[in-house]
Amino acid sequence: MPSADWYFDFVSPFSYLQCEQLPQLATSMRIRYRPVLFAGLLKAHGHKGPAEIASKRIFTYRFVVWQAGRLGIPMKFPAVHPFNPLPLLRLAIVADCEPDAVRRIFRFVWRDGRLGDLPIEWAELVAELGIQDASARVEAPEIKESLRRSTDEALARGVFGVPTLAIGDELFWGADATAMALDYVAQGCRYADPEMARIASLPIGVEREAQKRK
Repeated sequence: MPSADWYFDFVSPFSYLQCEQLPQLATSMRIRYRPVLFAGLLKAHGHKGPAEIASKRIFTYRFVVWQAGRLGIPMKFPAVHPFNPLPLLRLAIVADCEPDAVRRIFRFVWRDGRLGDLPIEWAELVAELGIQDASARVEAPEIKESLRRSTDEALARGVFGVPTLAIGDELFWGADATAMALDYVAQGCRYADPEMARIASLPIGVEREAQKRK
């Protein structure tokens, strides 16, 4: 059975949608859950996030709600977005990135519409996860370093967004690439269509001039 690394950030509603679909993939591949800081990926690649472009932000929010409805996945946006995901990402690491723990954190944010930024909410979440001394543990240097290392490793593999399934050298980005990843595994971790191989080395016809820094 092939292995896959699943890179995610709790700030991403699309990561939530794919998280709800991962049990379907678990029968075809071994999946390792890998939290990363999405903002770190954006900074490294010089990209803006969808929420940083006003018109794209509105469309993205509506699209993800529409997509959740199509998939039959309950969704409720938290009170603000974007939000700081660091405590939740580190909490997942404290929980050893167990799939059930990661899924519960996602549901806390995107199904229940909560953030854990209030003491009572945080207490309820960590109690459900069964984690003792969570507030102190998420601040431990080794936990912070683990998240940095995971993000750096993702960048080294070419990951540019979340969610991303990395199967060997192949990257499958976005919740709507879930079926594509399944097909790839079903075909023996290869692309049966020769056009898939051809376009991997397609020449670049024109490039935009890089913006001059002031």
